[in-house]
Amino acid sequence: MPLNIRPIQASDNEPLATLIRQVFREFKIDKPGTVYTDPTTDALYQLFQHPGSTYFVAEENGVIVGGCGVYPTEGLPEGCAELVKFYLAANARGKGIGNKLLQQSIEAAKTLGYKQLYLESFPELARAVSMYEKAGFRPLPHALGNSGHYACNIWMLKEL
Repeated sequence: MPLNIRPIQASDNEPLATLIRQVFREFKIDKPGTVYTDPTTDALYQLFQHPGSTYFVAEENGVIVGGCGVYPTEGLPEGCAELVKFYLAANARGKGIGNKLLQQSIEAAKTLGYKQLYLESFPELARAVSMYEKAGFRPLPHALGNSGHYACNIWMLKEL
């Protein structure tokens, strides 16, 4: 059972919240105005029951090593969703797992009927930003929608 990418389950809440906060501490972006302090981080399964959303979990040998989702963030243009809560454990990076999660999320966004996918990030996550660029995301001069993550300062959009 090497790599398994599957839909989120209720039992994933705690391990995912722990993983996400570890990544934020690792990159020293554990500050207010981010997912680090967002209360939904502790209840991702419940969050992704919202219509028009989906979330995938990556397991390596039965251990959760990452996740990525699509969410219809309030205030985004019609036909646009946000790529959200995309994190990988340090030991899972550089193996193509992130790209698999990204591609699965892009396909899910298309299946859900979205025409654009938006994301927010940080310069500290340069490897991720590079992966987004390779996947066709283009930089934007300002934020879209109302994610509440005012500390983010990289905004990108992909036409689907």
